[in-house]
Amino acid sequence: MVKRFARIAIIAAVYVALTVLLAPISFYAFQVRIAEALTVLPFLFPEAIWGLFIGCFIANFFGGLGLVDVTVGSLLTLLAAVLTHLTAKTGKPYLAPLPPLFINAFGVSAYLVVLLEPPSLPFHLPPYLLFVISIFIGEAIATYGLGLPLLYFLKRKEWN
Repeated sequence: MVKRFARIAIIAAVYVALTVLLAPISFYAFQVRIAEALTVLPFLFPEAIWGLFIGCFIANFFGGLGLVDVTVGSLLTLLAAVLTHLTAKTGKPYLAPLPPLFINAFGVSAYLVVLLEPPSLPFHLPPYLLFVISIFIGEAIATYGLGLPLLYFLKRKEWN
């Protein structure tokens, strides 16, 4: 039980630290939130769900987007973490990044389109779709580019 609470606290602290220290790339329309690499952890550790939720909740206070980002963003992270944990039943780690990837791309974009100017891309698309594309790319870098290798590394170790 102590291990689980410690893991929750460590995941939350690392999520906050990475997000705040890398704030210029952690918030707004174009973002690669490096802390999102941790969103694969519920595949191995159910308690990571709470660490991610708490970490995102605290980190989003530093983003300057207000209570919508703090509450809705954190709840979307909670949903993604629960779904990531459910992907463990498949035994296929490469599926673990999918929930945070799609939930953030479509969910976070739904409120960013109201709060921010859309990202400018060299082609014309509706603002919501521009946000979806930009968040999807950043989330893919974090979850598949960083998170999936982390997951495979941790899977090879014995972590109880």
